[in-house]
Amino acid sequence: MTGQTTGESSDTLLQAVADVARLTGQTALAHFRSNLRVETKRDGSPVTVADRAAEEVARTWISARFPNDSILGEEFGAVGDEKARRWIIDPIDGTKTFVRGVPLWGTLIGVAGGEDVLAGAVYCPAVDEIVVASVGEGCWWNGSRARVSDCGDLAAATVLVTDDRFPGRPERGSRWTAVAADAAIARTWGDCYGYLLVATGRAELMVDNLMSPWDAAALVPVVREAGGEFSDWDGRVTAFGNGAMATNAALAGPLRARLGVPWPAGAETPTSARRAADV
Repeated sequence: MTGQTTGESSDTLLQAVADVARLTGQTALAHFRSNLRVETKRDGSPVTVADRAAEEVARTWISARFPNDSILGEEFGAVGDEKARRWIIDPIDGTKTFVRGVPLWGTLIGVAGGEDVLAGAVYCPAVDEIVVASVGEGCWWNGSRARVSDCGDLAAATVLVTDDRFPGRPERGSRWTAVAADAAIARTWGDCYGYLLVATGRAELMVDNLMSPWDAAALVPVVREAGGEFSDWDGRVTAFGNGAMATNAALAGPLRARLGVPWPAGAETPTSARRAADV
């Protein structure tokens, strides 16, 4: 899979998303734990010069190498033909974490054709971890093949969430609380780092109540190419939906049943999912 480039026509999307994620993340890292002025956007979320500078670097890099592609970023919106292949950028996923000096934030880069995400990278520069994936080419963690865990017992599992309050969705909160009570470990190692942990076999479940496309796009191929399951709360495999959940394969059925998340349309529901309500 190659894009239309200037001088780099042999580059694969796998390498391209890794390169731009590293460049973007390193730009953000240069501002980490510095004296930043934090602004509040219209949606109530924080933003700093680090978010904007990192996204500008990513846009410049992409435009120079893939001039026929479009771009959607959290800080500067959409540019280019909406029907073209689209690069989706979150320069700092977890800005609330970033501005408090906590290292579990990351840069997200996704590439989508329509609503199908073709490749993605999650780079967490403060902890020096990157996972990168493209459809059919696997998921790679710091250069080695990444795989979800084979844990099939919730009592031995680690389950994660960004915000366990689930504002506006109390039914999700109550289901999460019940799952967390039965898990070995329940933590709020949230934002993109939680999905990185699922893809690399160090956690079995990660959920988010709300997601924007730039939050979710990179995660779809990363989790699925690592052998896991990813969908929104309506059971759609999409970056443009209603929140997100990611699991390993072994616990996907029971966890979907207990959280009230249907299987994606056309997917065969495993026996474990049908029995999970009794677990």
